[in-house]
Amino acid sequence: MLAPTPASPESAGMSTAALNRLEAHLKRRYIDSGRFPGTQVLIYRRGKIVHSAVQGFADLGRKVPVRDDTIFRIYSMTKPITSVAFMMLVEEGRVAIDEPVARYIPEWKNLDVFVAGTAPAFLTRPPTRPMLIVDLLRHTSGLTYGFQQRSNVDAAYREKKIGEVVKAGTLDCMIEELAKIPLEFSPGDAWNYSVATDVIGYLIGKISGMPFEQFLKQRILIPLGMNDTDFFVPADKAHRLAACYSADPQGGMTFHATERKNSLTLQDDPATSSFLSPPSLISGGGGLCSTASDYLTFCRALLNGGELGGVRLIGPKTLKLMTSNHLPGGLDLPGMSRSLFSEATYNGIGFGLGFAVTMNPTQTLIAGSPGEYNWGGAATTSFFIDPAEELITIFMTQVLPSSAYPLRRELRTMVYAAITESNL
Repeated sequence: MLAPTPASPESAGMSTAALNRLEAHLKRRYIDSGRFPGTQVLIYRRGKIVHSAVQGFADLGRKVPVRDDTIFRIYSMTKPITSVAFMMLVEEGRVAIDEPVARYIPEWKNLDVFVAGTAPAFLTRPPTRPMLIVDLLRHTSGLTYGFQQRSNVDAAYREKKIGEVVKAGTLDCMIEELAKIPLEFSPGDAWNYSVATDVIGYLIGKISGMPFEQFLKQRILIPLGMNDTDFFVPADKAHRLAACYSADPQGGMTFHATERKNSLTLQDDPATSSFLSPPSLISGGGGLCSTASDYLTFCRALLNGGELGGVRLIGPKTLKLMTSNHLPGGLDLPGMSRSLFSEATYNGIGFGLGFAVTMNPTQTLIAGSPGEYNWGGAATTSFFIDPAEELITIFMTQVLPSSAYPLRRELRTMVYAAITESNL
């Protein structure tokens, strides 16, 4: 895929001085203070790369700097790619998003809702309606993540190691184990960040008739030339994989760190990482590694209505459906969320089919545009796409968890502050 042309920020209606302030802020607040090992920022506007910058280290212990081709664990930034892949099957008429999940996973037909108790002696009740595929795409399924540590259902996920950062078992085994654990709530009653997109990956494999990872490669990654994006890092690229660290916060997500480094703790050494070999569990919710340039390619296809360089992923109407708020009753995330850990916790933010969606910037209290959509990963990677401003921003680092610092709010504020010519 032909790379976009680098250009000055001013040629695309943005300010060089303001973007330099962003880099100075990252250096002063996060890198020099020891909060982040290093950062990469890539900003694209009006068809041009207007800002591309790296700072600090990809590996503190070995003093390896962040480079343009550094490979990062993008964790939940896998979810939008998986969601787009599923909607490709919807466009082909092979599945519909209002179908019950049990049509494809029969062992889930009798999934009940948690009332009380602990595993395995849960007290449950029937759901008010069946789980639909749309519930998986918008996280209203009643599934959860164990790391939220909020309920006895979360505890059951942790006991079975379902949806953990370090993947174990197989996707088939995950589906079997989930059939034995009750839902947190009746589908459609609330929003809860969960392993639902892993289930979407399972459905892609089942409906397409080919392994999920093969479908992703053949239909998205290879056609778009995303050659550095995969569920593992091959040996000839291993030297480009960044180290991953933990902020070691008090409370919140818990990670088992291996070595303390000043204010950061080494969580995954790139020399011994599980990402260096093909995983047994292919996670559509958080399994991919990628580069900023590869992810920009995916985002450019979305900004361009689902097509890039003659490769069409999905139609513009399907993309519009995906990037519209699908929360029941038109509510926003704070109005429906039960998650203690969430990538998007602001008023005026809804959720579509794989993306958080800005409905009303005046409620978010962050500069932006209606219709902007975004998501991020557990190691503080993030992206946002603003169709109205023809803007894409991608941020990379490797620090768990993403909730440790208010980086995403700061990033959005400073990128939007750099716009000197608005399209609105």
